[in-house]
Amino acid sequence: MTHVGYIETSRVRLTEHGAQANLRALLLQLCVAGRVRCGAKTLRPSAATTAQVATVLDGGDFYPDEPIAAFAWPLLLQAGSLAQLAAGKLALTTRGQQALTQPPHQVLASLWQRWLSSTILDEFSRDIEAIKGQRAANVLSARPEPRRAHVGAALAVLPDDEWTTVDQLFTSMRKAGHNPAIARSDRALWKLYLEDPEYGSLGYDGHHAWELLQGRYTLAVLFEYAAPLGLIDVDYVDAPGLPAQLGRRRAGAAQPLRRATRDPADRARRLRHRPIPCLPAGHCPRTGCCRGRRGAEGPGQPRLGRPRRPASC
Repeated sequence: MTHVGYIETSRVRLTEHGAQANLRALLLQLCVAGRVRCGAKTLRPSAATTAQVATVLDGGDFYPDEPIAAFAWPLLLQAGSLAQLAAGKLALTTRGQQALTQPPHQVLASLWQRWLSSTILDEFSRDIEAIKGQRAANVLSARPEPRRAHVGAALAVLPDDEWTTVDQLFTSMRKAGHNPAIARSDRALWKLYLEDPEYGSLGYDGHHAWELLQGRYTLAVLFEYAAPLGLIDVDYVDAPGLPAQLGRRRAGAAQPLRRATRDPADRARRLRHRPIPCLPAGHCPRTGCCRGRRGAEGPGQPRLGRPRRPASC
């Protein structure tokens, strides 16, 4: 969507080699040096830590003024049991020490599998901040892991070595029954709202489009966690500082809604699954298989793709 006074451009981030370099940098430079601080209860990195992490990321973060990969990496290391809190700082575990000598692609694939079952963070509560009412009792689905499982399963069956548009991804998810449901029930939808709890309630017909809730959640998981792990390349809108009040896709309302997500996922144009070799036998369900080759780049809608299936799968 193009706005008056704003020219939308996009950039493609190829993530494979950067993810491997970032894994080493986080483990060796920061964790070993005791420079990664996280909250004792939330396990989330501090603002100072995300700034530190951003300085060692290969190619920098997706946007210079927004911690995306810099926020995700400390959480991913904890979810993968490569690091744990000790006196407020992340320290390498035995598994983390072993990871230093293992092939990076295997460590990254393992981190993705562990993230799918992690309880550290609900991406919806962090990334879809403009949707209010999330903290009310019995509103959001109880745990994020079942939602992530739908996203992981959808990513696993995408065409090999091809770009897939976000619209195509959403369509295929709905046809396959992959529904990362956000609200616990239809009644709970009435407690979620944009701006005004009465007139902005998502319980009204046409105000809780799949793209607004499940779709935004799917993009948040893929853009902000799969991409830093090198599992997908991303083509996204290069719009640092895009004001939050700019209109976005309608959701049955008479006027454009304010953007319901933080900038990153809402700016994703297309994504492509990366060629990361398989895990060892017994650890390579289709969802864990990440080998392939680059596909040809081309213009189009927001897209997402995955690599060629290896012969060992």
